[in-house]
Amino acid sequence: MISSIEFEPLVPYLALIIGGGLALLGVLIGAAMGLRGWILRALAALALIAALANPSIVREEREPLSDIAVMLVDRSESMEAGNRAAAADSVAAAIRQYAENDDSLELVEAEIPRDSGGTRPFEALSGALAEVPRDRLAAVIDVTDGQAQDAPEDPDALDLGAPFHAVLVGDPDADDRRLEIVRAPSFGLVSEPVSFVVKVIDPAVPPGTYANVSLSVDGDEPVRARARVGEESEVLLPLGHRGPNIVEVTVAEGPEELTLINNRAALSITGVRDRLRVLLVTGEPHQGARDWRNLLKSDPSVDLVHFTILRPPQKDDRTPIDELSLIQFPTTQLFVEKLDEFDLIIFDRYKRRGVLPPLYLDNVARYVEDGGALLVAAGPPFAGPLSLSRSMLASVLPARPTGRVGEQRFAPGLTEAGRIHPVTAGFADEAAEEWGPWFRIVEAEAVSGDTLMSGPDERPLMVLDRVGEGRVGLLLSDQAWLWARGYEDGGPYRELFRRVAHWLMKEPELEEERLSARIEGETAIAELRTMGEAPEGGTMTAPNGEETPLEFSEVSPGRYRAEMAVGGTGLHRFRAGELTAVAAAGALNPAEFENMKVDGEALAPVASATGGGVIYAGEAGEAPQMRRVREGYDAAGREWIGFKRNERYRVAERESTPAAPALLMLALVLLLTGGAWRREGQ
Repeated sequence: MISSIEFEPLVPYLALIIGGGLALLGVLIGAAMGLRGWILRALAALALIAALANPSIVREEREPLSDIAVMLVDRSESMEAGNRAAAADSVAAAIRQYAENDDSLELVEAEIPRDSGGTRPFEALSGALAEVPRDRLAAVIDVTDGQAQDAPEDPDALDLGAPFHAVLVGDPDADDRRLEIVRAPSFGLVSEPVSFVVKVIDPAVPPGTYANVSLSVDGDEPVRARARVGEESEVLLPLGHRGPNIVEVTVAEGPEELTLINNRAALSITGVRDRLRVLLVTGEPHQGARDWRNLLKSDPSVDLVHFTILRPPQKDDRTPIDELSLIQFPTTQLFVEKLDEFDLIIFDRYKRRGVLPPLYLDNVARYVEDGGALLVAAGPPFAGPLSLSRSMLASVLPARPTGRVGEQRFAPGLTEAGRIHPVTAGFADEAAEEWGPWFRIVEAEAVSGDTLMSGPDERPLMVLDRVGEGRVGLLLSDQAWLWARGYEDGGPYRELFRRVAHWLMKEPELEEERLSARIEGETAIAELRTMGEAPEGGTMTAPNGEETPLEFSEVSPGRYRAEMAVGGTGLHRFRAGELTAVAAAGALNPAEFENMKVDGEALAPVASATGGGVIYAGEAGEAPQMRRVREGYDAAGREWIGFKRNERYRVAERESTPAAPALLMLALVLLLTGGAWRREGQ
């Protein structure tokens, strides 16, 4: 039972203060003038003020309220290193037991979840404090390895009103090698070396020691390099294709490692082509020549060099050679000196008429075998004695003409391979009857490659093939211009030949055998495209090295899909046979793994500002000593942490008794006033 006096004035406090002041002034004047009875008047005024103040004696039955401690347990990915998770569980169990043994202490527990933004203890703390009265908060204990990507810049702004303790688990003396990408461009030219600046940090080896670094694009064969530990090193890597390129940089394992996840770093660089250089040689004027030119010139990224042979040089009409053209055909420069500078060469209805010597055509064949791209749009000359198939170029052509040219109306169609091949698969749903007709086809027998389109009697119409490191396309008709001009509704002229050109220039989106992957939310999606048999399966390798099997199901002919759940952030590797792909869950370089060393540097400012402490529990999870402390006393020491006593309570019963009954006080005022008058009247 607690007793106290409380005042509930019958008049406003301001009126009470003013009245008391005037009464005091009157008493002082009376005393100064020596008036009789001034003491009785002072007592009467005091009794009146006391009555107006209405004092009460309050008796309360109080029940003490327990204090509340908040314990945060780190469950982020960095806690999987070594014995940290088990050590955290051991410390948490000890704190939980201490709270159970103290009837005046409650424990609220919350976990710091995995997050792509790293370890975020203060975000978890904000959620835990939502239901905790701040005046009962005894302490906040963060059981962690020291990671805190959301630590406040101003620790005082937290205004916890209780100590914040960081209990660090794990070996603080363990070293770890890690890789940082210091500088990297956002864009790079395709096939041109892109410069990266990396830094290998490893306290376990002397600075300047060389470490092996590998770089790969989209999981392809890595490029090897060497970097000095502790120093910024420049490494070069060519980009493979246009669009996003996932570049992964990996440093070899060090003598001491907490995890190998931070031995890798990744970034996305957009590949762009400087300018596509295309050489178009039209063997003779014909209806479709201008359409090829218009198609190529419509792309602003294409630099087109176009020559049309209007007449053979052996034609004898006594016209001087230097007057045969406005610009002399620079055959030596194009086909000897600068042939390798072209991304694509197109022979449109070309026949051997002595313009290009056999040696130059042999150069084109070697250009293809070394990685170049060639497209031959054949016309009737391809079936004759001056055909390119009878030149040194025959070694790279995927079909041989029979010597016959078909002249009949037909609708181009897709073969079974064409319905699967990525160049033409997008047109598989279009009925051939919806495409406008062609009227000429050069009959030929395919000897290699994939026949994607066919004409009458299933004759090959378009054949694509790989030769050495390069690629070749053969169109066995010169009637594609009918589609370009919309004859009888035409056909997919622009899109079809754009795809053909991009396939010839090795765009990965159009590869016949390709594995791609992406991660949407918590689901990984792997898509496999193949011209062969159905896949037997594959694997997904998580950033921590854990492998999960892939089970593909057919989506459409030649396309297969596998889905699975993913846990954790970072770069995931996918493999199906010899094909590989990579995809990132969350950030490419999770902040969680930037520094895996057990360190309280990020949490120390908050602990210091709130009167808490940073305690190392080690790999074994040895919990610190715990005690209760009063407000104003130290709440942490070298090996102990404190829980503040707030001494809050709840009033169970309350009784109020007037200390100055109104009638009694009124009688007292009248008695004193009357006594003062009587005294003054003597």
